Amino acid sequence: MSPQRLVVLVSGTGSVMQALLDAVADEAFGARVAAVVSDRAEVGALAIAEEARIPTAVVRPGDFPDRRTWDEALARTIASFDPDLLVCAGFMRLLGAPVLSRWPGRIVNTHPALLPSYPGAHAVRDALAGGAKVTGCTVMLVDEGVDTGPILAQAAVDVRDNDTEESLHTRIKAIERGLVVNTVGRMVRDGWTLNGRVATLGQPRHED
Repeated sequence: MSPQRLVVLVSGTGSVMQALLDAVADEAFGARVAAVVSDRAEVGALAIAEEARIPTAVVRPGDFPDRRTWDEALARTIASFDPDLLVCAGFMRLLGAPVLSRWPGRIVNTHPALLPSYPGAHAVRDALAGGAKVTGCTVMLVDEGVDTGPILAQAAVDVRDNDTEESLHTRIKAIERGLVVNTVGRMVRDGWTLNGRVATLGQPRHED
């Protein structure tokens, strides 16, 4: 069977993307990164992709007159690489209907908390402020909400008494990279199913 084609969406340094690149170097992983798409130019992730000779594209919101036009351009750009699965690896934009409707149940994202606890942009800070003793990271399928999609996998990280937002986030990110790689690998090799809001790995591959 041909390797599954991944399009990775990025906005920053590319640490999760790099973990995926390292993983797909082994043919047994079952996928290859077909392209890297960013909403920002001159970010570290693009430099890593270019060094690895992976096609890249930049679709900046500021180059379009409104959000809908950008959403449509992003969808067209992603579609040009014919992906089987989209992976948001530090992509800092909400995906609109043109993308969500074209790849339903095939967009993976990660979040630095154990959802449904602490959704949103400040999950690590909120966990500390809330007095959480355990937090972690979640890999999920993207839906129309903010961090509300079906959960694929989670990993726990203990909160230490002397943790700062930076120290806790650093430990979460170290776990997050492995969780994303493991989850995407299971999806491309073994498939997944959706039953309402319940996502299950290791079942026949999801079909639209």
